[in-house]
Amino acid sequence: MKSRTFRKAALYVALGACLGAMTPMVAMAQSATGAVAGRATAGDQIVITNIATGASRTVTVGKDGVYRLTQLPVGDYKLQLVRDGQPVGEGATVNVGLGGTTSVNLGSEGNLVNLDTVEVVGSRVINRVDVFSTESVTTVNREELARLPVDQTFGSVALLAPGVVGGNSSLGGLSFGGSSIAENSVFINGLNVTDFYRRQSFSTAPFAFFQEFQVKTGGYSVEFGRSTGGVLNAVTRRGTNELQGGVEVTYEPAALRSHTEDRYYADGSINSLGSHDRQTWMKTNVWASGPLVKDKLFLFAMYEYRDNDSRATNALGTSMNYADSGNGFWGAKLDWQINDDHLLELLAFSDEGESVTENYQYDFATRERGDYVGKTTSESGGKNGSITYTGHFGENFTAKAMYGVNRTQGLSYSPADQLCSQVIINTTYNPVYTAMGRPPVSCHPSTSSSVVDHHDERTVGRLDFEWALGDHLLRFGFDREEMNTERFTKYPGDGFRYTVTAQNPGDRLANGANVPAGVNAVITGRRRFDGGEFDTTANAFYIEDVWNVTPNLLLNLGVRVDTFENMDATGKTFIKQDNLVAPRFGFSWDMKGDGTTKLYGNVGRYYLPIPSIINYNFAGGLTDEYTYWALDGWAPATNPVTGASYMAPVFGQQIGPTDTSMNISAADTRQSVDRDLKAVYQDEAILGFQQMINQAWSWGVNATYRRMENDLGDIRINALCGVRHGNLWPIANPGDKLTIWGTRAQGCAQDGWVTIDTSKEGYITAGSNRIIGYKDPKRTYKAVEFQIDRAWDDKWAFNASYLWSKSEGNFEGPVNSDTNYGDTGMTQHWDHPANNERYGVLFNDHRHQVKLRASYKLNDMWQFGSTLTAMSGGPITAFGVTWPDENLAVASYTSTGSGGGTGWLCVQNCSGSYDQRVYEWSPRGAFGNLPWTYNLGASVTWTLPVPGIDLKARLSVYNLLNEQEVINVSARYEGQPGQRRDTFGTGTRWQSPRYTQLVLTWNF
Repeated sequence: MKSRTFRKAALYVALGACLGAMTPMVAMAQSATGAVAGRATAGDQIVITNIATGASRTVTVGKDGVYRLTQLPVGDYKLQLVRDGQPVGEGATVNVGLGGTTSVNLGSEGNLVNLDTVEVVGSRVINRVDVFSTESVTTVNREELARLPVDQTFGSVALLAPGVVGGNSSLGGLSFGGSSIAENSVFINGLNVTDFYRRQSFSTAPFAFFQEFQVKTGGYSVEFGRSTGGVLNAVTRRGTNELQGGVEVTYEPAALRSHTEDRYYADGSINSLGSHDRQTWMKTNVWASGPLVKDKLFLFAMYEYRDNDSRATNALGTSMNYADSGNGFWGAKLDWQINDDHLLELLAFSDEGESVTENYQYDFATRERGDYVGKTTSESGGKNGSITYTGHFGENFTAKAMYGVNRTQGLSYSPADQLCSQVIINTTYNPVYTAMGRPPVSCHPSTSSSVVDHHDERTVGRLDFEWALGDHLLRFGFDREEMNTERFTKYPGDGFRYTVTAQNPGDRLANGANVPAGVNAVITGRRRFDGGEFDTTANAFYIEDVWNVTPNLLLNLGVRVDTFENMDATGKTFIKQDNLVAPRFGFSWDMKGDGTTKLYGNVGRYYLPIPSIINYNFAGGLTDEYTYWALDGWAPATNPVTGASYMAPVFGQQIGPTDTSMNISAADTRQSVDRDLKAVYQDEAILGFQQMINQAWSWGVNATYRRMENDLGDIRINALCGVRHGNLWPIANPGDKLTIWGTRAQGCAQDGWVTIDTSKEGYITAGSNRIIGYKDPKRTYKAVEFQIDRAWDDKWAFNASYLWSKSEGNFEGPVNSDTNYGDTGMTQHWDHPANNERYGVLFNDHRHQVKLRASYKLNDMWQFGSTLTAMSGGPITAFGVTWPDENLAVASYTSTGSGGGTGWLCVQNCSGSYDQRVYEWSPRGAFGNLPWTYNLGASVTWTLPVPGIDLKARLSVYNLLNEQEVINVSARYEGQPGQRRDTFGTGTRWQSPRYTQLVLTWNF
């Protein structure tokens, strides 16, 4: 949407602008600002005026002919040269983008020079090559998104950037540059809104609330930290001197959504049924913007109501869930331009939501709904806000201060929670269950949700400064985050979640017991509960010198120092990592001196904080126990909540002891965490080249190398002092030294601190009694990216990228996507020395990625857009359950998502004594790769051809070809040693079906 002010400002644009000579200027990328810089006549003054608000700033051109204007809110500005108090030339309109620097060179007559080296569109002067940036970044604004079929989510914007892929496990999320989904950070107007409990999600707002997005895939500057993946940085819309408003309706009808395909195993049994699923989604957005006091006080406010109605069967088609989430978002941005040098900004928004799911019995064959089972309610989101002050003191010093609060909640509850336990039918039991007629087997409406009461709150304080000193721009700052998690969880009913699994007599269970003769099915009861309130703090300060070594060579010399501190439930520190020094170095060489050709690079270190789920589980205590019973058939029962009938499992004899090895005691944190725990960090190097081909076209190539050589997680230690004892699960650095409290009861000479080298000791095998250690963790990412871009000229635009990459190692990161294990920092990589032996291709390795996006304006009425992503599939890796020389299960026999797994697959004598088994080594990716996936989107936009009326309708189709290719498979190879699971290599996730979105927009 362009205002009348913008249309008038476009008259200035014919003057153009150039990509100027190098200037020591970088905008504070973590804020919602940008900059303008360039060259002009020494001693002249440059006056820049915000067209929307009337705020202006003045700077004097230095003796070297360089000027810079920093900390400018995103938007359009008039730039005017002033000499001896009088304007010279006609001035020009320039656009300031998020986190970037717009280069404008002025001649002695006040006119713009080098007009042939810029792209001018409407009121916008565009840098085709940003010679001030050393980052790998993709910036997208509202206008471009309106021309493309991009779904209205943060993630959809991020996926436009090269090297960003969706997390293809059930955990979801985004992977940047080979990292896991739990290593990213998200900022809204400088406020960190990243989930700090698991680091897998973030607070968000409607698309229409934002003005511009940045997707940082590498090389970000020292004011950014606490991320070893990528950064999403967004700035919201703001009020102007023009009174404006609008209404936007988005509709996704079920009738225009393709059906999910039903999937079956090779023997004809059910894998996943989804063809009866339906969803209708609609939202209405109303916004208003304008001055409360002209030139001084501005407001942008928005309300959005969302109604999402869906129905979906469970995988077996035996029940139908009806979900209804009708949620309202509200948000506001208030700007007080105290005077031209001082600005106060207030941001507030709420993404609170509630979803109610009602569950019914269901006959998939007849499409008939049966008895009502019950309902589950989930609550999410929270209220967020920030206040930011920006002050310009003289022409060379700028200060910024921000205070903000980010709140989220996660609650899940049901009327059946006190009365009903959950029962799950494992796929191995499907044939018997199908013969039973697949009746309901529990009176609880959910088979997976725990009873959860979770609240997170982050408070942020931040100071940033810029000081221009000749050829140097000194940037420094400090920030502090205080985070509080209050969480209590348990399974409903009697506190157990029961899973029914088909077994053979003699099969070994994870507790070491064998299935008795005559028993063909086993009930596994998992009892898990925990809770408490925990605090975490993160402090950092940074300093950076942006040095204009020559007019064409820019250096960024910076260092960041982080401190992370995690507290237990009493407020006592149990993990502290300080003096984490992260140096960053970058350069940009304007090779021709005219801003058309750039060689750039950077190297740096990035640290990852410890999520508060570690506090919760290791400083508050965790009960996680497994008990096994023989299944003695099924008995009819009555739902105590609804009165409906169901079949309940009949418990037979208990098989073996209760397995308590996963319990974590909080009685003494000296045994739950390494006393000298080292922080996780990643080193990165990028080298790139960019060049303008002509005024519209540019191209570039870059290479990225990332290396992570340490990890942090819970490690199984059962021989601290060389003597077998019960399992300890300390948070430690695998393959490195470990110092925890040892006791005489554990075979130590005396009670006291014990230091061992976990690369050589700490674990004693069962049976052979060998003392061994863990492999050193290692993860590398190598990538080469090619990109060509044709800028929008009010007629058409095009962008294409190709990325070759390779992600290798023996661990993915802080989550386990291979087995869908999402407790961040508590991965299964280090549950046993066998789990980390293999070094090879990792889960997020997609060797080839092609991304295209294009838009075309036929006339003032019709406009078209398209996107295409083509990506090679990830590796298929087999995970076994035992390994040579060990009389113990490396991974759970009954659960494919528990315990990780080994690269050793038993091939002979597998049912005999452990020391007689014959194994075959299976490398990562030994079973090939998943197929290529293609995702084509298309949109058409109609504009009402009536002057003065801004009415548009956009129809977008996502996954136009309705590709529903498999994107993840079951990785557990064995059930018992030598017994290949029928489910190995079968699909667990697929591409989402084609769907259609209609957006009607009226701005006034």
